[in-house]
Amino acid sequence: MPTYSYACTACDNRFDIVQSFSDDSLTECPECTGKLRKLFNSVGVVFKGSGFYRTDSRGGSSTASEPAKSDSSSSSSSSTSTPAAAAS
Repeated sequence: MPTYSYACTACDNRFDIVQSFSDDSLTECPECTGKLRKLFNSVGVVFKGSGFYRTDSRGGSSTASEPAKSDSSSSSSSSTSTPAAAAS
């Protein structure tokens, strides 16, 4: 279950609470019964390393780099020839 952070707009009380996704957000401060607002923090998940790119799912290191080269060279050669033809 996720942990949510809240801050009171009246007394500036800040606290964290573990709630289910289906639970309603808290609206009343437990200290002064003022209005609460939910605080949003940076995401705790960072995707690093292999497995997050199109070429990572292909087998072997040589085959993973070859399709990327052929894709980029075919797109760059077609885009290179088009402006050259337009410039002539």
